[in-house]
Amino acid sequence: MADATDSRRTRLTRRWPALTALLAGLAPAGMISPTGAQDVGEAPPSPELRQAVMAAMDADDGFRDRYAAEVWLADNSNRLSPFIDDPGERLDLLRAIYREARKADLQPELVLAVIEVESAFERFAISVVGARGLMQVMPFWLDEIGRPDDNLFHIDTNLRMGCTILRHYLDKENGDLIRALARYNGSLGRHDYPLRVLRALNGRWAPN
Repeated sequence: MADATDSRRTRLTRRWPALTALLAGLAPAGMISPTGAQDVGEAPPSPELRQAVMAAMDADDGFRDRYAAEVWLADNSNRLSPFIDDPGERLDLLRAIYREARKADLQPELVLAVIEVESAFERFAISVVGARGLMQVMPFWLDEIGRPDDNLFHIDTNLRMGCTILRHYLDKENGDLIRALARYNGSLGRHDYPLRVLRALNGRWAPN
């Protein structure tokens, strides 16, 4: 088990070199807050972010590489089983996550880790501040992009908005994943949320 964990950590830090130092000094699990997600996204959102979300909501669906997607689905279905029992439901959700992550130019494994921390894959999750769905998107976004009738509990809607917001923050922070994750969580300047996501990414979702 230790060899597998070390190998997975090596692959992760090769993919995101900026995380090497942080991963080496992860706080003990007991020091990480177990509470759920906070406010996802800045308030008010910048015009650039609002435009990005609006454009994403009008984009077409579709896999970029179907063969790679199917390999990825097979690899991750078992990893998702502690959260979702039904194999068909797992595959449907994984397809949606893969599609929306790739559409936003994100690693699907990162999106899986964010969802694990945000909602534990509970589609109808609602946080104490009102964030909704898998990626815990705040309802004000629907008014911001002129789609007040959209449903944040709808899987594709939630994933597309959440992935677009996270992509925007990665671009805003010049690829700095720690700061982008903190912005996504509304906790810029703190590391507890990014560390929780990295634990999930490194411990469960990083590719073999």
